[in-house]
Amino acid sequence: MIKLLVIDVDGTLTDGKIIYSYTKDNNETLKESKEFDVKDGLAISVWNKHLGFKTAIITGRKSKVVELRAHELGITYLHQGVDNKLEVLEEIMQKENIKFSEVAAIGDDLNDYKMLKSVGLSFCPQDANEYIKEIVDIVCSKNGGQGAVREMIDYICKNYDLEEKFLSAWL
Repeated sequence: MIKLLVIDVDGTLTDGKIIYSYTKDNNETLKESKEFDVKDGLAISVWNKHLGFKTAIITGRKSKVVELRAHELGITYLHQGVDNKLEVLEEIMQKENIKFSEVAAIGDDLNDYKMLKSVGLSFCPQDANEYIKEIVDIVCSKNGGQGAVREMIDYICKNYDLEEKFLSAWL
C-alpha cells in the first residue's frame, strides 16, 4: 500500500518555467510566478484530506509561491533547496515509520534520479529527461504542470483499491 507521495515541483507540479518580473521604482521588486494545474491540486487535496495519506514536496529550489501552494493543498512535508532528495526522503520515512515500498514519487530530471530509483513506485511526466524515463515504473501521458501528478494519483487509486474511496469525496 502506498502511504506517502513525493512530488518534485519544477517540471513536475509545474511545466518547469520560472517567470521573473522586476520593477524598479522606490522599492525594487522582484516577483516570481509559477503555474499549477488545478487537477493536480484537487487530486493531492483528496489524497491528503479524504484518503488520509501524506504528501511531501521535495524540491531543489526555494520559492514562496511553492510554500503557498503546499499550504493550500495540505502538504504534510515541504522541503525546499534540497540537494540530496533521497536523504530527505529517508528522514521523512523514518518519522513516518514507512518503507520504500510504501512510497510513490514523481520527478522529471537528474536531481530526482536516486530518489526515483529507491521508491516502491516511480513516475515521471511525459516530457521528463530521457534518463529518468528509462528508470521509472510509469511514464505519464501528461507533461509536467499539465496533469501528470493527477495521472499518478489516479493510477495509484485504481491499482491499490482506493478508487471508490477517492471518488466518494465527490459522490
